[in-house]
Amino acid sequence: MKGATTNICYNLLDRNVNEKKLGDKIAFYWEGNEPGDSAKITYSELLHKVCQFANVLRSQGVKKGDRISIYMPMILELVVAMLACARIGALHSIVFAGFSADSLCERILDCGCSLLVTADAFYRGDKLINLKQIADEALQKCKDKGSPLKKCIVVKHLGREETAVDGTCSKSPPLKRLCQDVQTPWNPAMDVWWHELMSSASTECEPEWCDAEDELFILYTSGSTGKPKGVLHTVGGYMLYAATSFKYVFDYQPEDVYWCTADIGWITGHSYLAYGPLANGATSVLFEGVPTYPDVGRMWSIVDKYKVTKFYTAPTAIRLLMKHGEEPVKKHSRKSLKVLGSVGEPINPEAWLWYYRVVGEERCPVVDTFWQTETVSSCLGVAGAPLSLVLPAGCLWEVTLSPAPALLKRTYSLGPFRPADLLFLPAAGRLKDPSPRWVCKALPLLPGHLLSTAEVESALLEHAAVSEAAVVSHPHPLKGECLYCFVTLRDGHEFTKNLADELKKQVREKIGPIATPDYIQYAPSLPKTRSGKITRRILRKIAKNDQDVGDISTLANPGIIKHLFNNRCDTKQ
Repeated sequence: MKGATTNICYNLLDRNVNEKKLGDKIAFYWEGNEPGDSAKITYSELLHKVCQFANVLRSQGVKKGDRISIYMPMILELVVAMLACARIGALHSIVFAGFSADSLCERILDCGCSLLVTADAFYRGDKLINLKQIADEALQKCKDKGSPLKKCIVVKHLGREETAVDGTCSKSPPLKRLCQDVQTPWNPAMDVWWHELMSSASTECEPEWCDAEDELFILYTSGSTGKPKGVLHTVGGYMLYAATSFKYVFDYQPEDVYWCTADIGWITGHSYLAYGPLANGATSVLFEGVPTYPDVGRMWSIVDKYKVTKFYTAPTAIRLLMKHGEEPVKKHSRKSLKVLGSVGEPINPEAWLWYYRVVGEERCPVVDTFWQTETVSSCLGVAGAPLSLVLPAGCLWEVTLSPAPALLKRTYSLGPFRPADLLFLPAAGRLKDPSPRWVCKALPLLPGHLLSTAEVESALLEHAAVSEAAVVSHPHPLKGECLYCFVTLRDGHEFTKNLADELKKQVREKIGPIATPDYIQYAPSLPKTRSGKITRRILRKIAKNDQDVGDISTLANPGIIKHLFNNRCDTKQ
């Protein structure tokens, strides 16, 4: 209806509490990194906390259209923060907590964030991540580049209520061990504790009514140019597709307990851990930890603990657990499971069969989904019509994506929408439906994370020893794909293991741990055409040790190919 307005937070919370009477239903079971550290929150409780933080944001001067950066681990406050932004019409820009200070700074600057929400620290397995320290490094970089961001709201996560003002902790087990080494840096001029602001905030907050085309959030994905793109999604189309695709792809039923293992810092987590399930009044599991901590049976113990019925994870996780055999899986019942899902990258046949036979005991259909940050919708077949069905093993389907309401807004955050990033092509002549199709350019998927090789090349080129760099994807038995890098050095520099380690460290610091290369090979020169273009097609062949390099008649230096084959990396450095 012309002139009608909506609010996605109202539809996810107020409507479920007040109209559907789901206030006492569990919205999330939260399972911490450490076994025994857990919590739960009902729809009514979530609504109250979201209203409180929405009021906190308004008290900090945040208004409709402002951009808020969220850099947090997988905790309930992350969901509260993103929904509070949506409630007042502010755009949230969630940055995966595994990204570096440089990556966080780049995203804050690009979308013009006025406020950062983060946490003191968290554990990922047995590794302590001092998130506030990383955030402070990013904020200093932002300040040096003229960012207007003046406020940082910090959640006491490891310390909770018993954390002192200086960040030290006296929490009883199981968290006491976790808090011993946490030192939270503090800037009184900028930093403020989440719990102090929340203590006096009202639990009632009128939502900001929005047009369907109003902007909802910005989420960064790597584009072909190497610079991360802020994909901008709008309220109406995104809400419709996240809700509908969740319901039909996973055959959601009101009694289900659903667990998507993705981090909310990625589009999977946005759509199928937060917005989609909440729009349907579902109960979900929010997991902070990793599949192998404290043992490789952790995921299946969580399935049994919460009686999970619908389980959604990545092939990377499946392959990781496969190598430990069937025993850790079969030690747990898993009788509650009804549907298994796969997301993040194509699932290989071996992983699919193990998932189906061992985890699902040949009684749970496997839903393999395909989509991306720009298109939002989880789909089987055409994105405009998500299907809930099971494909027989060995059945090959062609997936095409029709233009749909959930497709990204017509521009990226601060730049034009370029055909180089998402190609618009006419349908193939053999298709009966003549409507156009969106065909998406493929980028490397590193354990379920989309990453531009150009971004990694840029990080390598910032090292004083490197004159040229080319990065290609390479098959990996657990990750699916990893990075294989070729580097040419400046005069006066020698390629050594120490230099390779320096380069890996540089990429890790510039982008984040997920981008750390597995292989770095020295290349006296790179195969190029006579016009000077690097032939990455050939480099991919070299990385895989595939001697069938095809036509090399256009190369200016075909002799380098044999040298690169003879000196390729055969083992992980």
